[in-house]
Amino acid sequence: MAYFDAASAAPLHPVARQALLAALDEGWADPARLYREGRRARMLLDAAREAAAECVGCRADELVFTPSGTRAVHSGVAGALAGRRRVGRHLIVSAVEHSSVLHAAEAHEAAEGGSVTRVPVDRTGAVAPEAYAASLREDTALACLQSANHEVGTEQPVSRVAEACRAAGVPLLVDAAQSLGWGRVEGDWSLLTGSAHKWGGPSGVGLLVVRKGVRFAPQGPGDERESGRAPGFENLPAIVAAAASLRAVRAEAAAEAARLRELTERIRSRVPDLVPDVEVVGDPSRRLPGIVTFSCLYVDGETLLHELDRAGFSVSSGSSCTSSTLTPSHVLRAMGVLSEGNVRMSLPPGTPARDVERFLEVLPGTVAAVREKLGAPAAPETVRAAGRDLVVDALGRRCPIPVIELAKVIGDVPVGGTVRVLSDDEAARLDIPAWCEMRGQEYVGEEPADRGTAYLVRRTS
Repeated sequence: MAYFDAASAAPLHPVARQALLAALDEGWADPARLYREGRRARMLLDAAREAAAECVGCRADELVFTPSGTRAVHSGVAGALAGRRRVGRHLIVSAVEHSSVLHAAEAHEAAEGGSVTRVPVDRTGAVAPEAYAASLREDTALACLQSANHEVGTEQPVSRVAEACRAAGVPLLVDAAQSLGWGRVEGDWSLLTGSAHKWGGPSGVGLLVVRKGVRFAPQGPGDERESGRAPGFENLPAIVAAAASLRAVRAEAAAEAARLRELTERIRSRVPDLVPDVEVVGDPSRRLPGIVTFSCLYVDGETLLHELDRAGFSVSSGSSCTSSTLTPSHVLRAMGVLSEGNVRMSLPPGTPARDVERFLEVLPGTVAAVREKLGAPAAPETVRAAGRDLVVDALGRRCPIPVIELAKVIGDVPVGGTVRVLSDDEAARLDIPAWCEMRGQEYVGEEPADRGTAYLVRRTS
């Protein structure tokens, strides 16, 4: 089985396993106690903190360990906002942040007086530093920006955004979960978060860095552990393993990054040649080494993932059909790219080139089989002639069916004629315009309908 979902959770690094087992024997006592076992545990905790701080590029007393990366984000956002409540209640985030940041923003917005600006991104998933600078206000308490995107791998201009924030006197929190295993986050940031299971450490360990001088007020009941910023007994064996694995992957990062970049570039360049009607998304150069994402027209994402799993490949997807919410990935939606048939491949360190080659051999036939299973809908039931126009009734049918029906009938109208697609699937709002761009047709827009929404497409060729 080839595992291609390291962006969700990387396999446990051998060093992490060794450190975890050793710390289970040596680090089980309370590090706050003064007896021998407690002192031994304290030495392990301090050494882990020093190692992690060295990798991050901060002081050891600026870094605390948390029960998860999500907890680190939530504590960081809440503490920074509370520490600067006299300045104001305005928060800035990008539209493609991890859900932990967006959920924290929603909670802040729901609180009395809280306001949030969501900075848009371009089609590669990157923010413009100028857009962040323009969003800064006198009452801005905090800005948040990921170092790199978890779905498409695009690296963000953190250094330039941090410079704009510093000039305005606003702290910047960087979610570095995806990139921390590859290197330090450059720039004059104020707070940083990470998650061990993203770099090959054990799950259940996050880290939160708050630079000296940043106003910060921990929220919730107080606790004497981890500077009051992460209450509860430390999971010392996991913390030791997390720090050891971070140091280990950093030592391997340069060579492994070059190797994975070659593999992902192979995927990016060959998939469009092997599979028709595919859009490769994300920045082609400013991206993490192991992540590549593409979307396939006329494909149900859940079915495609199941078929690839049967063929021996573990991948993930941002398609709406793979989510319990049945709405497209917020990242793909913000980018304005195709969401149907979406595949995210995130290669873990050590991925053999032969696994990538085997994937490229299997993918074309798998996609073709999924498209054949979907088939073409019965035209008499879904298409009604309306002069130069056609109406496609796809109500009650999930994407990619509305797009498939559109593709089947666009040739039935003359150049300049229109097809009106009726759909109540939220994904159609993203996928129909994306289809038009890929096919060179004009997307006129959308308008309300008795049920759902009408999407108007004009044939141009």
